[in-house]
Amino acid sequence: MATTTASGFIHGAFIGNRMVTAASGDTVPVIDPANGEVFTHITECGAAEVDAAVAAGRAALDEGEWGRMPAFERGRLLARLSQAITANAVELAALESRDTGKPARQASADITAAARYFEFYAGAADKMHGETIPYLNGFFVATEREPHGVVAHVIPWNYPAQMFGRNVAPSLAVGNAVVVKPAEDACLSVLRMAGLAAEVGFPAGALAVLPGRGAVTGALLSGHHDIDYIAFTGSPAVGEMIQVAAARRAIGCTLELGGKSPHILFGDADLSLAVPAIVNGIVNNAGQTCSAGSRVLVERAHFDRLVGAIAEAFGRLRAGTPEMDLDLGPVINPGQRQRVERFCDQAERDGIALLAQGSIAGNVPDGGLFVAPRLYGPVDPANVLARDEVFGPVLCVIPFEDEAEALHLANDSEFGLLAGVWTNDGGRALRLARRIKAGQIYINGFAAGGGIELPFGGVKRSGHGREKGLAAMHELSTIKTIIQRHG
Repeated sequence: MATTTASGFIHGAFIGNRMVTAASGDTVPVIDPANGEVFTHITECGAAEVDAAVAAGRAALDEGEWGRMPAFERGRLLARLSQAITANAVELAALESRDTGKPARQASADITAAARYFEFYAGAADKMHGETIPYLNGFFVATEREPHGVVAHVIPWNYPAQMFGRNVAPSLAVGNAVVVKPAEDACLSVLRMAGLAAEVGFPAGALAVLPGRGAVTGALLSGHHDIDYIAFTGSPAVGEMIQVAAARRAIGCTLELGGKSPHILFGDADLSLAVPAIVNGIVNNAGQTCSAGSRVLVERAHFDRLVGAIAEAFGRLRAGTPEMDLDLGPVINPGQRQRVERFCDQAERDGIALLAQGSIAGNVPDGGLFVAPRLYGPVDPANVLARDEVFGPVLCVIPFEDEAEALHLANDSEFGLLAGVWTNDGGRALRLARRIKAGQIYINGFAAGGGIELPFGGVKRSGHGREKGLAAMHELSTIKTIIQRHG
């Protein structure tokens, strides 16, 4: 349950299929990014709540209904949760917009995607098959997939509903007990979907949600002695700490740590496809997207024409409140706005030309955390703007001479999450796609349709392991080999 105290409305943790508040009484204020005001509070889970959630998950696996449930029954529960999310989509989208500040249609699309994750993995739950292995005479050998056990999922604030589906659906599908630590900035849709899971029949302990700050609740959960696996999406710095915590107990982890993803734009590209995708790829969710295409590598011989088309589109962009439903909303918190502004201030000091800038609607609240989209270029590949993840609506353009230089620039990054190649030369597109060091490569498209079925993850500093598609179920399960001597 959620409670009301002298400090305001408090959203509790979800443990054992019920809402509880932290024994400590500690809370975290939640800011509406559209006006900068505190509109609610979440409980901050401490050691007692983390212990209770992990113990409930262990009991559900070892003693309860969840550990004995056939895979097809898990699939049916996932399907019912997908249907419940769809039935409550208006409420969930409103929570998502209020929590994150994103435009109404983007929040609605995120809820649709969350439901789709549960629908996809509902159908896949009973299709993770083992195999038989030819071996010595007199032996029968088979493998089977089984869950890791109790899995911690630490998810970020930029797409809370989508990240809930992306992490939780495959983890539950393979039979793990799941403990989710959502970001303190945005977790209301996650808590509501957890409540829906209880309503549709998930056994107590199969799913828990622990709100609180990363330095408190997140650290306690990732370091817990009875967690069997950790999945984390967030910054490289925190990802390193998560990996150290996993290594101390010799357990596995999946890390998705962001990117500095390039578009490679050749002169023969279809700009009617390329420009909208490039622009949307950096302003969607106010640029607060790990897979944002934040570098555009542009063929020098066609630089003015190609960049002019992008600049024209940039100039039409508008930021506003969720209900205005414009191109982008505010960034998530004051610290994030300050981060984006520091990059822009540094670009100005470095003498980088501002090629185009969007606008902020004139009637937004004074305290709103809005940032106007900006297009900079040409940018030196060694400049911080071309190398660091801004995590805001800031795009830089970098010229290249030929295919070889384009490949060099695309790979000249410590990140490797996505890349887009825009050309009508099929051979050139495939050559580049096979040599770019990134987890996903798009040809004449970018991050199409959410890609629920498509394995997703990075290389280098973007992390390791794969989410989405059937690959996620492989990451979130382990192989057991059974060898029988039969004579």
